[in-house]
Amino acid sequence: MVYYFTSSTVTPAAFIYVGKDKVENEELIKYGLEEDNFVRRFHADKLSSAHIYLRMNEGDTWDAIPKDLLTDCVQLTKANSIEGNKKDNVHVVYTPWSNLKKDGSMAVGQVGFKDPKKVKKILVEKRENPIVNRLNKTKVEKLPDLRQEKENRLKELRERDRAAQQERKKEEARIAKERREKAWQRDHAYDDLFSEDAIAQASNQNRGEDFLDDFM
Repeated sequence: MVYYFTSSTVTPAAFIYVGKDKVENEELIKYGLEEDNFVRRFHADKLSSAHIYLRMNEGDTWDAIPKDLLTDCVQLTKANSIEGNKKDNVHVVYTPWSNLKKDGSMAVGQVGFKDPKKVKKILVEKRENPIVNRLNKTKVEKLPDLRQEKENRLKELRERDRAAQQERKKEEARIAKERREKAWQRDHAYDDLFSEDAIAQASNQNRGEDFLDDFM
């Protein structure tokens, strides 16, 4: 089971999703999306909590999440930590999905980070009930096929890349044709001057004997 929330703090709205338990967290870790700046993970630092994922709009970056959207994410993280929900001044860490590290020595649902420099920490002073209540009103429970969702997304990206490559090839072919045409025009710019008719018209051999009278 995965819980989905909608944050209307940005336009278009952002989607936040949470695994129901550590088993679902494992699936979210495994079948997250590869591309940067798409899925972000939030977790209460040094406390047991749900793994919160933010599916960002394309073009957004993980290190420039809008303040209100970031607040929604960290409040939801705090609210979904049994221990952290009862405490004030809780630190929440977040990182790109691509920075998550998982190996065989880790327990189910446990995860580390590949690059500590890509981990940010934010202090949550207290629970903001209006924010949590607003998000809970958008809560939807689903049983998604995470593997299929990832395959569909990767297929979409491959098709997009293929279409972009085709467009680039068309543009390169157009530019190459235009250059060839300009080169031909440059190389043949004086062809008419040296044609047989032009040479004949410029020649004195076929003129009358009195053609010099025009210059007298």
